[in-house]
Amino acid sequence: MDEPRTDRATGRVPSPLMGLLKVAAVLFFLYLFMLSIKLMGSSLKGFGEGFAESLVAGTKSPIVGLFVGILATSIIQSSSCVTSMLVALVATGTLSLNLAVPIVLGANIGTTITNTLVSLSHITRREEFHRALAGATVHDIFNICAVVVILPLEYLFHPLERLASWLAGLSSGGGGFTFMSPLNALTDPVRDQLIALTGETYWLALVISLLLLFVSLRYLVKLIRSLLIERFERVLHGYLFKTPLRAFILGMLFTAVVQSSSVTTSMIIPLVGAGLLTVEQVFPYTLGANVGTTVTSLLAALAAGEPAGLAVAYVHMFFNVFGIAVFYPLRVAPLTLVKKLADLVRKNRAIAIAFIAVSFFVIPALVIFVFN
Repeated sequence: MDEPRTDRATGRVPSPLMGLLKVAAVLFFLYLFMLSIKLMGSSLKGFGEGFAESLVAGTKSPIVGLFVGILATSIIQSSSCVTSMLVALVATGTLSLNLAVPIVLGANIGTTITNTLVSLSHITRREEFHRALAGATVHDIFNICAVVVILPLEYLFHPLERLASWLAGLSSGGGGFTFMSPLNALTDPVRDQLIALTGETYWLALVISLLLLFVSLRYLVKLIRSLLIERFERVLHGYLFKTPLRAFILGMLFTAVVQSSSVTTSMIIPLVGAGLLTVEQVFPYTLGANVGTTVTSLLAALAAGEPAGLAVAYVHMFFNVFGIAVFYPLRVAPLTLVKKLADLVRKNRAIAIAFIAVSFFVIPALVIFVFN
């Protein structure tokens, strides 16, 4: 007869009731985590949307456009919002599609700041933070590598612009596609209520979102390490992340449903920090999330039937598809960079904060100030 399974931490046999309570607690803190990401985005959007819109509208060259996309998206933490601005500006003729393309590429880099910020919640625990930052910067480094390869080609030959314009002309006027994210249905009413309770004082809403983020992640990691760790490992390794293709499809479908790549990529950071997933497993999941996030803007553009909006949405989609075509076969390059950065951070955790500040704010701001 098999002996009852014991808890790793306490050596005691877990009761069914305790298991159910832990499942409920995981769901509760997972909800708090998703709410914190949504609230953080809304509060930062309240701070900087006007500034971001003026940055985007004032773009004068493709190279500057890349850094405008990075800075604008980093400020408001919403690539969807930046893409919506681009759709409106291109549709009215305020901005050419030629200038909108590099802004879309920059927005893909800027949106990765959220999961990198989430990894900072592990900063007090050196080894855990080393793993969490590596898992988070998979998204950053992949998008940076993709831009380094694709932007020069786009500058010289305009493949994204031409392909997107051609497809937009074929598919404009289709219309009829609408979709309501279940994540938005669950979190938006609570988020809106919290913002209303703060009197739209966005700095207070930001503080609340950060508190929710740190509390939810702290207890999620603790719960994962307790009685549920073996179940998590079986589900993660035996089903969800068993093969790269399965991880890719999971990331793509999950992001398409919740309509937020920031949420889907940030959700796995505690799992990487706890040592349950490796950066090699996270990489295809992140690529899937990159494709999944284009579904929202594409469906919205198809519903509107506006050629300019469709072209921007297609640029977003093809950038991610082409990036995957290049860097999944060459994944050793971004993964090596990720591990090198994580090793540096293990020695000096201040490097992580410097990486965020310099990559997402200092360099983009300097380029825009000097060249725009």
